[in-house]
Amino acid sequence: VQLQAFGGGLVQAGGSLRLSCAASGGTFSRYAMGWFRQVPGREREFVAAISWSGGTTYLDDSVRGRFTIFRDNVGKTVYLQMNRLKPEDTAVYYCAARPTVSAVAADWSAMMSMYDTWGQGTLVTVSS
Repeated sequence: VQLQAFGGGLVQAGGSLRLSCAASGGTFSRYAMGWFRQVPGREREFVAAISWSGGTTYLDDSVRGRFTIFRDNVGKTVYLQMNRLKPEDTAVYYCAARPTVSAVAADWSAMMSMYDTWGQGTLVTVSS
């Protein structure tokens, strides 16, 4: 599967943005999907993950309550809805895929090594 993320941009603090990650070339519904983000000079960090069916999700504490991850298996797209954005959410956001029909869980969803396909990043800038 190939992934293409888009939807980034410049937004004021407190605003909202929705990122999309479109998949092609594979059976999208057999993949768990994740979103990660990276600030230059820092390690890439986990944001959110969703199971193949959308039945389970897992979000990092830093975004829980503000961000939502959901997917459309017919449209082969996973979304990251970001509300109440903060300047510290500024980063390049990446989507990733892992071929599994297991539920997402804290013990693996946040680990970059569990994902074998990555999209290019999309930049989100939150101004104060």
